Amino acid sequence: MKKIIVSGAILLSLSGCGTVNNALTEKTKTVEYYRIFDIKTDADREVVAESASDGLGKNVSDINEERPIPMSAELPSKPGRFALINPLEGSKFAALASGNSQLSFKIATCKGASWIANGTRSITGQSELKLTACLFQYSEGYHLDLYATFTKQEGGLMELSRKAASAMVGTPEEWTEKTFLDVVREISADTNANITYLEGYPKLEGTPWLDSGDSIAGANTN
Repeated sequence: MKKIIVSGAILLSLSGCGTVNNALTEKTKTVEYYRIFDIKTDADREVVAESASDGLGKNVSDINEERPIPMSAELPSKPGRFALINPLEGSKFAALASGNSQLSFKIATCKGASWIANGTRSITGQSELKLTACLFQYSEGYHLDLYATFTKQEGGLMELSRKAASAMVGTPEEWTEKTFLDVVREISADTNANITYLEGYPKLEGTPWLDSGDSIAGANTN
């Protein structure tokens, strides 16, 4: 009986140490997000692009934008779609980078887009967001493709301060969603477009881009 009691006490002790050790372990997690919206409007491409730029600018620290000229006088019947590439794949640098997150090397390309933007938002010791937006014009309006990866830190001695910050300004996941939705909200407000969510990950529920966007909680994901 004594052996059973002692064994149980040891297991409980190890379990407690494991929990503490897990909490103190520094973790880096990289997550992918994407959203595709259909935008039905007759608004000029420059108007839509400027609205998208304004919406993106609300949540990132810097933006690099491109506005390529149309490749044809005729608008395509179907919109383009973003594509993902890994420029290191198959190269001699791939092996050197194998110890890092493979997601961090992915690049979203926007071939045929009328507006392309790359933005970042970094919070030292907590998270880094990298986002690419592609606006594809077609005969019925536009498609807005949004792709992002965010890297967040968890655990360690800074975790309590991270949780406190997230409670006030939102988690990295909530800020990623808010960044996406504010782009759509700005386009909707400026053009009165009919906007439909088509696909994405994580799945988006409802029509949160129709709310005011004042609360991060408005970005409801599943």
